[in-house]
Amino acid sequence: MGILLSLFLGVLPALFYAWFVYWLDRYEKEPKLLLGGVFIWGAVVASGGAFILNTLFGISVFLFTGSEAATDIATGSISAPLVEESLKGMAVLLVFLVFRKEFDNILDGIVYAGITALGFAATENSFYIYNYGYAEGGVGGALVLAFVRNILVGWQHPFYTSFIGIGLALARLNRNTLIKIAAPVAGWVLAVLTHSFHNTLASLLGGLEGLAIGTFFDWTGWLFMFGVIVWAIYRERNFLRKYLREEVANGVITAAQYKTACSAVRVNIARLNALAAGKYRNTRRFYHLCAELAHKKRQLDVVGEERGNTAIIKGLQAELARLSQGVVA
Repeated sequence: MGILLSLFLGVLPALFYAWFVYWLDRYEKEPKLLLGGVFIWGAVVASGGAFILNTLFGISVFLFTGSEAATDIATGSISAPLVEESLKGMAVLLVFLVFRKEFDNILDGIVYAGITALGFAATENSFYIYNYGYAEGGVGGALVLAFVRNILVGWQHPFYTSFIGIGLALARLNRNTLIKIAAPVAGWVLAVLTHSFHNTLASLLGGLEGLAIGTFFDWTGWLFMFGVIVWAIYRERNFLRKYLREEVANGVITAAQYKTACSAVRVNIARLNALAAGKYRNTRRFYHLCAELAHKKRQLDVVGEERGNTAIIKGLQAELARLSQGVVA
């Protein structure tokens, strides 16, 4: 019972948070299969690898110092941030390298990083809830620790790893070689430093006062990242407005469709109306392609031809023209 309860309290909130991150991507949704893949990477590969490497590091420190306190601080402040952010970041890096066409902007970087980190959190939280909640205090202890892990520090891992996603996105959309190298490194460093700061603070501060101070710093950082996400969504809408005007002028899409494509609220309304009219599939596809086209046109402006951007743009335009007649505006 304890294991099942811990899994329920650890995995279900992480899945809900992952859905919320997916929902935040308002215009061009990332492939669900790919998002599921990075979630599983975080839950299995990153968490499993981190458990082994952190354990080995802790044993080494203890054998060298003979101090449990020094081992806990060193593992939490040095090993865990370095190992965990590197392993989580590898999933985002793989998407960046292998599925480059699905990695279009800063918001994409945050989404992939956040969902990878939530997979990691699902496993880590389940472990903590069982070993330090249920095993020590039964159901009541599990519920208390679930509150701490899911509510008070529920966004910690997505917050740290998002810096890696942002760094890779900046490299993706820049021609400057120095930035292409420095941005991902800077993102990884920020992920490690913020993770280390949280763990160090948790080690040094105890009791309710320490919990309150730690929660304040955590939520300040998370609200900052939420502000970055809101800015990224607003920026993406402006890209749609800029790059889809040409499609209206060339008759690829109508003025009404353009107006809908540039508003997440209008897109959702159009999908609901299309559902009633039996045109949901084409309408959903159409507005997704509008966002994809805008991103590809921007990439052509920013980084040039890259991997056949012109041909991809022409293909998207042709498909939009074909779908346009049967789409709800």
